[in-house]
Amino acid sequence: MKIVLAPDSFKESMTAKETCIAIEKGFKKVISNLECIHVPMADGGEGTTQSLVDATNGKFYTVEVMGPLGEKRDARFGILGDGKTAILEMAAASGLELVPKEKRDATITTTYGTGELIKAALSKNVETILIGIGGSATNDSGAGMVQALGGKLLDKDGNEIGFGGGELSKLDRIDISNLDSRLKDVKIIVACDVQNPLTGPTGASHIFGKQKGANEEQRELLDKNLKHYAKIIRRDIGKDVENIPGAGAAGGLGAGLMAFLSAELKKGVDIVVEYSKLEEKLQGADLVITGEGSIDGQTRFGKTPYGVAKTAQKYNIPVIAFAGNIGKDIDVLYDYGFTAILPILPRVESLENAIANGKENIEYMSESLGRVISIYKK
Repeated sequence: MKIVLAPDSFKESMTAKETCIAIEKGFKKVISNLECIHVPMADGGEGTTQSLVDATNGKFYTVEVMGPLGEKRDARFGILGDGKTAILEMAAASGLELVPKEKRDATITTTYGTGELIKAALSKNVETILIGIGGSATNDSGAGMVQALGGKLLDKDGNEIGFGGGELSKLDRIDISNLDSRLKDVKIIVACDVQNPLTGPTGASHIFGKQKGANEEQRELLDKNLKHYAKIIRRDIGKDVENIPGAGAAGGLGAGLMAFLSAELKKGVDIVVEYSKLEEKLQGADLVITGEGSIDGQTRFGKTPYGVAKTAQKYNIPVIAFAGNIGKDIDVLYDYGFTAILPILPRVESLENAIANGKENIEYMSESLGRVISIYKK
């Protein structure tokens, strides 16, 4: 019997790889002639780098970069097992969790460190760079990133503007003549499930600025600055990215990546399905196991279990999902390739204990499921 194990991480409890190991351990307690294929998954958000490096037997690298507030910090990126594809998350260098709540100020935070991560990835002679852009602390539309990669954002006196979205009002012209030349030979693919434009009522500043420390007045200022920035990009770069869906992701980093790096925005789970080679690994499988911390009706909007189930559905392979919490409206998921959705908690316990006992619980439930399957395999 061949089972493909393709779960996401269970946040704060298990990485996707650790989840695979625990599930296999449970199954093999009762089914001896079992082949388990591990495919750690993610949806383009937190943990995507870890999962894809694990899924492809890749390697991590750590470099020193500039953090959101200009401080030095370590951040890591990965090279997938093919040796040709790099993967990084902007949150590792420019993420909201790196900024204490009392210091959050979207007018000054910068994506410079994200640019440094991209530069480090380029040094590995890769052909493709995958970038996850969730969890940003910034609202500079990738201005800092461009500066780190050699672009010049100049004021009317020909001097470089400072860092942060608050500085974009000073921008007079953009010079990318010294932009890192290696970018021309590398494909940039961005994991982005956000559809917001760069500016306006549903743009980066008004929708996401508050959580990054911007008050109402600052959000108005930031939106005005991004409109000015988009205007200069149109004039100097010849690209109109202001209203493209996804341009407003990560404080406008989506727009910056499209404008300066010719990036392609794709759904995160689709990227992970492709680069983990999930379809290839599904061939000949009898069953697929997926899962993550919480599953509900919203899972069908691009979450990992949905991506796995839809892929397995192409080959009529049954899919069972494990979840720490099962929410409302899960019945709709049975139309999207799910065969069953099972909780992993064998007892009533606190959230703290559920997180601490995650591996033990999912191993127990996998053993129990294995016992049910073994009835029909005799």
